[in-house]
Amino acid sequence: MTSVTLGPARFRSVLGHFCTGVAVVTACDGDEPVGFACQSFAALSLDPPLVLFCPARTSRTWPVIERAGRFAVNVLSGEQRDVSVTFGARGADKFASVDWTRAPSGAPLLTGALTWIDCDLDAVHEAGDHYVVIGRVTALGEVSDAQPLLFYRGRYTVAETGAVGELFGWPRPDDWF
Repeated sequence: MTSVTLGPARFRSVLGHFCTGVAVVTACDGDEPVGFACQSFAALSLDPPLVLFCPARTSRTWPVIERAGRFAVNVLSGEQRDVSVTFGARGADKFASVDWTRAPSGAPLLTGALTWIDCDLDAVHEAGDHYVVIGRVTALGEVSDAQPLLFYRGRYTVAETGAVGELFGWPRPDDWF
């Protein structure tokens, strides 16, 4: 087996072959909503219920979310590519173009998301050029049967109708474990 130089471009290319869902992590700084698009989100533990996400150390939004001490994760639907692009960009009022309500924590819940997870900040760990943020789940949203927004090989995609259900061999509502 030939060894290939490990550099950022090669790392990104190889890991780009791992398909991820797209989420927007939100919080409120007082009454001011903040949020950013995030692909590095995952369920961590069932007991206690924990999730994780990984913001870049250079993120301007992460310090605000950390200060708030609570956040919501909005799992985007295939219809929300524009929402991901908006929340993935710097500057501008990201909430000007989306409808939203408040989670029990007060964090913004984006209208049209597949579901949401409301959390208290549990722990933060430094990890290279990112942080690993662990949230303790405090409330969960209803789920939608709409298709998820996916990111694969540097592009957004949506599973073909029925394809997501065909990937998994277990019946709903036990979708995760």
